[in-house]
Amino acid sequence: MGADRRTRVVILGGGFGGVYTALALEKALARSGDLEVTLVNRENFFLFTPMLHEVAASDLDMTHIVNPIRKLLRRVKFVEGDVESIDLAARRVVVAHGSEHHDHELEYDHLVIALGAVTNFYNLPGVEARALTMKSLGDAIGLRNRLIDHLEQADVECCGTERTPLCTFVVAGGGFAGVETVAAVNDFVREALEFYPGLRAEHLRVVLVHDGPHLLPELGERLGVYTRQKLAERKVEIRLGTRITGMSEAGVALSDGTVIPGKLLVWTAGTAPNPLLTTLPCAKDRGRLVVNGYMEVPEWPGVWALGDCALVPDPATGRPYPPTAQHALRQGAVLAGNILAAIRGGTKRRFVFKTLGLLASIGRRTGVANILGVNFSGFVAWWLWRTIYLSKLPRFEKKVRVALDWFLDLVFTKDLVQFQTLRGPAVSHAEEPARTAAQGAERA
Repeated sequence: MGADRRTRVVILGGGFGGVYTALALEKALARSGDLEVTLVNRENFFLFTPMLHEVAASDLDMTHIVNPIRKLLRRVKFVEGDVESIDLAARRVVVAHGSEHHDHELEYDHLVIALGAVTNFYNLPGVEARALTMKSLGDAIGLRNRLIDHLEQADVECCGTERTPLCTFVVAGGGFAGVETVAAVNDFVREALEFYPGLRAEHLRVVLVHDGPHLLPELGERLGVYTRQKLAERKVEIRLGTRITGMSEAGVALSDGTVIPGKLLVWTAGTAPNPLLTTLPCAKDRGRLVVNGYMEVPEWPGVWALGDCALVPDPATGRPYPPTAQHALRQGAVLAGNILAAIRGGTKRRFVFKTLGLLASIGRRTGVANILGVNFSGFVAWWLWRTIYLSKLPRFEKKVRVALDWFLDLVFTKDLVQFQTLRGPAVSHAEEPARTAAQGAERA
């Protein structure tokens, strides 16, 4: 390496792990010019996923939980595109870039793999083709559009047999994403009823399907039981110890042999590491990259991994850390320091962190939380959820916008506008001969 050439660091993925690694390296770039850092992501924004269900329920404007990466990172280079391949031996990444999806090669000295996870449908018949997911901003907008579309159709539907599947909404998965999504969906459709005179409360059916014995297993049985009771009070039907086995035109099939006659299923019941990881000649466990305590990929110097796609070992338990946002953002800060130590000389630091707490919003200003081992529920937990996540949302501008949205939500009803991206109607008629002749005479 020439003395005048800067060390190239390429970060793949713009989730919590990738962005917070880049943010930490951004500070190093401000102090020294010996680095060249590039972040690659398929979207040009960082999505704050804990608030995703609030976009689906019309509590927040869709642009308020995303931050443009170019505003977050002023010194880090950014490439919008899909990672096509990673050649660890040649230290090269191929990115498909632009509207024509042409290839763009990036060479690196240090590579950070933070590609996250994707939805796993477990090859269940009909589920991948018919179900919605809750992983992206587009997913949240799509769910909101579908909810409103079903209400619009059901309001004027003359046949009762058609109204039932239109007004039945099923969510798969009793973890944080599933519980928060079903609570948001239930609040949204029930609050919208006053604007649909053809519908009544008894027409609506909201179902949560979970294969475990209680909801939110990460929070413990006590808070799981509380969550179930609160959702049941709000007319959410809970099916515990039950799995979804498929989806067809008839509805959602369950493992107990019943079929829920619904046309809308939101799938939050499984994830898998990014499929691109299968092409890498690295040690993996259930598809995730095995790394050491410094987040280095063994046998590949200069290659690092973190977040959902990596198994970062917890020295206290010997098991991997859970794939949560609070772990990923802290892993990013430590990993950035380790990269700098590897480049400039210094002592690398193992990632050591103890979970501070877990929180979930369960609708109608109610929540559940475990903070430093202490359980909270009801309004206090909901207030903690909003306060803590608002503090974690990047950039002051977005904090203000979200806070204003929440205030206005206390005053006004939820918006029922569908966000369509269709082109407006247009025509392309040939000009009439008589009109053309008249215009010619007028010019003469």
